[in-house]
Amino acid sequence: MTHSFEHRHQKPIPFKAFLIRQGRYLLSATLLLTFGLGIGMLGYHEFEDMNWTDSFLNAAMILGGMGPVVPLKTDAGKIFAGLYALFSGLVFLVSAGLFFSPSVHRLLHKFHFEADRADEK
Repeated sequence: MTHSFEHRHQKPIPFKAFLIRQGRYLLSATLLLTFGLGIGMLGYHEFEDMNWTDSFLNAAMILGGMGPVVPLKTDAGKIFAGLYALFSGLVFLVSAGLFFSPSVHRLLHKFHFEADRADEK
């Protein structure tokens, strides 16, 4: 994100601005997951010659942490699936961090906001 969160000496942003920020981070997380899903679909389609529906199903299940549904037949497909599983774990964690960071920051900011010092500035 190009903008940063407010410092602890600054007042928390209004709730409406927080909702807009949360929406932006949700959009970023969704785009990242969609990108990761697209990579998986392309890989399964190319390496395992799966149709697009089966490619989507396998990619979505691995991205969600459940594992493949359609058995893999080729060595290239199995290598891709292993690398995609590692990639998917990172994408999932980063997406979760993106989604929850505004809420966690707001909660912690309310605990640590120094109202007396904010009035001095």
